[in-house]
Amino acid sequence: MAPAARKNISFPRYAEYNCAFKYIVEEALEAKYVMPPALTKRTMELGTKYSPEFVCTPFKTLLGSMIESLEAGADTLLMTHGLCRLGYYGELLEQTLRDLGYRFEFINLSDYDMSKKKEYLRIIRRINPKVNPARFLAEFAEGIRMVEYLDEITAEYYKNCGFDLPGGAYRQAYQDFLTAMYTARSRSDVESGYRNARRAMQSAPLDKPRQPLRVGVVGEFYTVMDAFSNLELEQKLADMRVEVHRWMNVTNQYLRYNGQKNMHVKIQDLCTYEMGPTATANIWWARECAERGFDGLIHIKSASCTPEIDVMPVLQNISGDYKIPVLYLTYDAQTSDVGLMTRLEAFYDMIAMRKKVL
Repeated sequence: MAPAARKNISFPRYAEYNCAFKYIVEEALEAKYVMPPALTKRTMELGTKYSPEFVCTPFKTLLGSMIESLEAGADTLLMTHGLCRLGYYGELLEQTLRDLGYRFEFINLSDYDMSKKKEYLRIIRRINPKVNPARFLAEFAEGIRMVEYLDEITAEYYKNCGFDLPGGAYRQAYQDFLTAMYTARSRSDVESGYRNARRAMQSAPLDKPRQPLRVGVVGEFYTVMDAFSNLELEQKLADMRVEVHRWMNVTNQYLRYNGQKNMHVKIQDLCTYEMGPTATANIWWARECAERGFDGLIHIKSASCTPEIDVMPVLQNISGDYKIPVLYLTYDAQTSDVGLMTRLEAFYDMIAMRKKVL
């Protein structure tokens, strides 16, 4: 009997996290990872063409990226579990792709009870029945550390990159870090890439005022983190010499999450019940930013995102209570870069004038 062929696994393009997916698949699971192409206008056109008309924009992006992954040679697609679309997100993506005629294996984590350890073993064996358990645990842990490093370095980058000096040493340090993560093949590669980035960013000279404009960013899980989906919002703000703070990332939401219960204690006067996948965390972070004296808040959501629509009235209350301006941005497949810049420039002028007056 011939040995089973090694799977060619892919996961839709998502911010810069694909470097960690690649590391876990190749080093921990000893399978082949097919890196999906960078998100482009074509990705959105494909996703929009084959998606239900009123589905949210992230669904269209994921669908387009999955199509491009299959075109690139993937034969196995991995989909994380989630509560959006009442937990039916993955099933709808899979059925759409099969209706288009694609043949592939679909591993949907919603099919597994992730509270039980044996379910993780089922997933591992499905991908590679011969995986070495000890190697898997060690390399998987390093892949998780890569996610933490990525979120840490990215957060520092957007706080400071807008104050980089000519020559761009700070920005170059971040790009070198991403290159190191995407090419890492061992624990030493990951750790040295992280240490080098920390040293380079700490030593890069900055022209940063003592009290820069500080803006907190909140919003829907996918759009708020993916630069392509939000049209490089954080970089645009940084280029205006704004210090950007975003709590929402994989590390905070999943790896170091302090729990909805703890968050609710701090915002129980604003919302009594759980409002959606990331709504509680967004309300909590918005109040945190307001209490820390930030100069403004920006709320990001995709069109038709019901949980984030529910968040908006609560943000209005925070805005009124703490006298902090809030800019609401809604993204769909037709959102233009020019229109976004116009709104950001007006928002910047407002908070800059307000800070000068206060």
